[in-house]
Amino acid sequence: MTTAQEPAPAAPAPAAPPAYSPRVRWFILALALAIFGAWLLGTPGGLWGKADAVGYAICHRIPARSLHVHGRALPLCARCTGIYMGVMAGMIVYGLSGRLRSGRLPPARVLAVLLAFGLAIAADGLNSYLSLFAFYSPVYTPNNTLRLITGLFAGLTMITIVLPVFNLSAWRSPAPSAPLNSLKELVALCAIGAAAIAGVLLEIPALVLAFALLSVVGVVLMFVLIGCILFLAAARRDGAAVRWRELLVPGVAGVTFAFAVIGIINVVRYALTGTWDGFTFLQ
Repeated sequence: MTTAQEPAPAAPAPAAPPAYSPRVRWFILALALAIFGAWLLGTPGGLWGKADAVGYAICHRIPARSLHVHGRALPLCARCTGIYMGVMAGMIVYGLSGRLRSGRLPPARVLAVLLAFGLAIAADGLNSYLSLFAFYSPVYTPNNTLRLITGLFAGLTMITIVLPVFNLSAWRSPAPSAPLNSLKELVALCAIGAAAIAGVLLEIPALVLAFALLSVVGVVLMFVLIGCILFLAAARRDGAAVRWRELLVPGVAGVTFAFAVIGIINVVRYALTGTWDGFTFLQ
C-alpha cells in the first residue's frame, strides 16, 4: 500500500544582511546633511534657482538650445530635458508595472532598438555640435524639437539599462525579468514618451514647468543610483539587500554622493565662468 508523500518543507526566508553599525549610520547622515546644507546655501535661491544649479552641473544650458517658459530658459537644455524626462518616464512606468527590481537586460531585439535610439542622439548631437563652426554645413538644420525627441528616447534607453545594473548590485535576489520584455512593451513605453514630448511642445506653462522639474529630479536620480552602487561596492554589501529598508543607508549615501558631485562641479564651473548662466561663448 502506497502512502502519500509529504510535501517538501518550504525553503527558509533569506536572512537579512547584518545591520550597519550606529557609527556608520550617523556618519553618513551627518555627511549628507553637511553636503546638502552647503549646497543649499551656496546655490541661487528659490526652487527654480536650485533646479538651475542642478542643470548647471551637467548641461551647457545654452539659451538658444533650451526651451523657455515665461521668457526664461529651462534648467536643462532641450536635449538634456528630454534625456532626464525619459529617465523619469521609464522609472514611473517600471514602478507602476512592478518592475523596479528587474535584474535582467531586455532581450536582444529590444536592445537593438534601444541601441538605435542611442545612435540617433549621437548623430543629432554631432550634427548640432558641428553646426557651431563656420566650416560645417549641417546635414539638416538642428532644432530644439529634435533635441528633445532624441534626448527622451535616449533617456528611456539609459534607465532601461542602468536599472538592472543597479538591482544586480543592490539585491540578493533581483527579479528574474527585464524592465522591458518585448517589442510590444517597448512600443507602449515609446508611446508614453511621445505623449510627454507632446505635453512639452504644447507650451502650456504649468505643464512645461512640471516636466522641467521632473527632468531635474531625473538628473539627481541618476547620480543617486551611481552613488548607491559605489557605496555598496565599497561597503562590500553588493548583492545583499533583501528588503527595501535595507537600502536606506545606501540611499542616503547615494544622495550624499549626488549632491557632492553636483556641488563640486557647481563650484568649479562658477570659479571658471563667474556666472550661473549657460555657456554663451558656444552659441
